[in-house]
Amino acid sequence: MVRRAPTEPRAAVLLLHGGREDALEPPPMVNLPAVRMRPFASDLVRATSRERVLIGRVRYRHRGWNGPREDAVHDARRALRALLDATGPVPVVLVGHSMGARAALRVAGDPQVRGVVALAPWCPPGEAVGQLRDRMVAALHDPADRVTQAAETWEHLTRASAAGARTLGIRMPGGGHAMLRDVRTWQRIATSLTLGMLGLAPLADVLARQEGPTAPHMTADQILAEIDGTP
Repeated sequence: MVRRAPTEPRAAVLLLHGGREDALEPPPMVNLPAVRMRPFASDLVRATSRERVLIGRVRYRHRGWNGPREDAVHDARRALRALLDATGPVPVVLVGHSMGARAALRVAGDPQVRGVVALAPWCPPGEAVGQLRDRMVAALHDPADRVTQAAETWEHLTRASAAGARTLGIRMPGGGHAMLRDVRTWQRIATSLTLGMLGLAPLADVLARQEGPTAPHMTADQILAEIDGTP
């Protein structure tokens, strides 16, 4: 867990870092995918400092997804159960990067999950979307990402929207897959979306008012203008 459980928590966030397509060994002590999520964890802790929000993270037993084993999904489900054991039945938002975003999308059917914030997600063609019905799904992706494909993310959002999810695709102007450049922009957008999905801040208008099987897209500048309240 990133933060000790507050008294009578009102909401929770689960962070899921990335990994590899295939790797049965456990993650190393110094795990770069986990390190990449630390700024997001810190920003969420600061943003919820006056709220009773428990922020936790997944601990993978294996470094990779590993095909039909889907190790990351099993670990994500266990982490979510552990988080809810600590909080009780509160709303949860899942924030995942790459493989962690894929795992978050797969376990989002849990009744307590309000939504998913997916950072440079890994969304292979044909990935399941039925579990996303009545969930909010926002994906941030740099079209120049060479590890996972933004086009596959947008296609996933289109299918999720048709399945009954409220979706939003955000085209990031840089950062690649590792989100190293302009990470503060990635953080600000991810934190704002997370708080909005939890009902702790205004929800992005495009998610709040979305109706019908659409999959709207925005640029990072457009969503930042909405966050900042500028026309």
